[in-house]
Amino acid sequence: MLLVIDAGNTNIVFAVHDGAEWRGTWRLATLASRTSDEYGVWLSALLTRAGLAAHHITRAVIGTVVPAALYDLRRLGREWFDAEPLVAQARLDWGFEIRIDNPDEVGADRLLNALAAHNHYRGPLVVVDFGTATTFDVVDGSGAYLGGAISPGINLSIEALHQAAARLPRIGIGRPQSVIGRNTVAAMRSGTYWGYIGLIEYLLTRIEGEFGAPLKAIATGGLAPLFAEGTTRFSVIDTDLTLDGLRLLSLRNAPPPLPRDRARFIETE
Repeated sequence: MLLVIDAGNTNIVFAVHDGAEWRGTWRLATLASRTSDEYGVWLSALLTRAGLAAHHITRAVIGTVVPAALYDLRRLGREWFDAEPLVAQARLDWGFEIRIDNPDEVGADRLLNALAAHNHYRGPLVVVDFGTATTFDVVDGSGAYLGGAISPGINLSIEALHQAAARLPRIGIGRPQSVIGRNTVAAMRSGTYWGYIGLIEYLLTRIEGEFGAPLKAIATGGLAPLFAEGTTRFSVIDTDLTLDGLRLLSLRNAPPPLPRDRARFIETE
């Protein structure tokens, strides 16, 4: 079975795929200081609860935008599952061209979204991922990755508003029915949600104009269903796109060999 690890700025998602279906998906807050043993004890308990065991895992793949977390996630694969994880990076075989100025600087999550979206829905398309940052990634009809746009995520915007304005409270995310707020909290919720809908729709329009043809818009990330309620621009909502991109990447690339001396492993990448 395949252990998939998607390490984002806010959460790390662990999932197991048996070759036919996902057998379990679990989420943990991202802490760069967390050790491989902490991950291992926590994940082992969840695997047991799902009727799985460490020896069922034969391969592992990691996608991360948090470099500080990579060392212990790789040690997790080696020490707890006897599997050297494949790490998503531009130099691997993606099955498509990466047509940007410096492919090595693009976040793995963006390439993974492009891979899964084109595999399932075919381009030309744009993937909007609602994470810590909100990313817009463009894929042409051949599957080539063309780049895109990055905006602050909705939670970052809310926190910045609260921190910078002493009298404005911290609010939760939700879809307000009215645009005109009758009190401070309602006004903040309206401006945050509907302002974000405006950002999404405007950027999609500008991206399509620059691309020169209509693009299928795919929404992913935990908040995708919430924002899809406020616009008709999305053709598909697929909250597991990044995880499936990791699964597909592992099918295209051979698993790396385990280091000969794991006890003396020194991170070099």
